[in-house]
Amino acid sequence: MANQRPSADPAVETYFLGPIDFDVCLALQRRLVFEAGGRADGQIALLLAEHPPVITMGRLGSRSHVRMSPRELESRQLEVRWVNRGGGCLLHAPGQLAVYPIVPLEWHGFSVGEYLNRFQRGLLATLDSLGIAGQTRTGTHGIWGRTGQLATVGVAVRSWTTYFGAYINVDPAMRSFRSIESDPIGHSPASSLAAERQKPVKMTTVRATIINHLVDALGCQRYHLYTGHPLLAQLSRSSHESVGRAP
Repeated sequence: MANQRPSADPAVETYFLGPIDFDVCLALQRRLVFEAGGRADGQIALLLAEHPPVITMGRLGSRSHVRMSPRELESRQLEVRWVNRGGGCLLHAPGQLAVYPIVPLEWHGFSVGEYLNRFQRGLLATLDSLGIAGQTRTGTHGIWGRTGQLATVGVAVRSWTTYFGAYINVDPAMRSFRSIESDPIGHSPASSLAAERQKPVKMTTVRATIINHLVDALGCQRYHLYTGHPLLAQLSRSSHESVGRAP
């Protein structure tokens, strides 16, 4: 892969999205991936979000990883989305931080493997700064602690630009997580940073901590912070119109 980097490194444009519908956030990621293909500056976008309860099924996922009947899913108002990312079956809920870096790999000279290594290194450094000794495992991606799996990693690449990313369980309600097999290889239970530290962990603290470590892990020097994203109003309107449109 040719490194096309000019002398000046780009800033990481970081967006705090807050609680956001999973489908709207995915539409935003795809839009940013599309726009990255028309840029020549290597800009990285980093989206930090929380999603309402939903189950997503990656390329390694199976319906057998959801230990709930259709009736149980309906009673808990849990929908299932099949998505084109790595990893398996994941539950998303408030209290879980979704971390989505949009990285043009070719511009930065990263292979997919190097990007994943850098990404996980940034996640580990984040947990270390929070006083949590996270560990990775050979042959799979994610972060584990003494209480179980703390973060899952599932990445997609389109036109040599990354999207999706990682999900860190900061302090979500863990009841529904027990019904999801998110670690089909090691069979570790899902856990959280709050359980690992045995005391509350603030989402704002985790968000602030992860920015510096990911910026460093991706080889950048600067970042800019924004609340929301200017494209969200348009994408939310399009999503609602699609739902309301007759098939």
